[in-house]
Amino acid sequence: MRKVIEFDEGTYQAMVQLGRDRMATLQELADESFADLLKKHGVPKDLREALRRSAKASTPAKRKTKSTRRK
Repeated sequence: MRKVIEFDEGTYQAMVQLGRDRMATLQELADESFADLLKKHGVPKDLREALRRSAKASTPAKRKTKSTRRK
């Protein structure tokens, strides 16, 4: 899917320089940025991740037992 995003000139130049420094394309930088943003807000990026989280949430948590220490 192709979408158009507009940056101010300073941000664009900083992104181009970062891409040069890291030897990455602007698309790779954008992919990384959006993945980090989704992770920060707890939004799954695809169906597989959403299902994994759903299964983890519905599994009852294991109880920790107290262990006795030997001296």
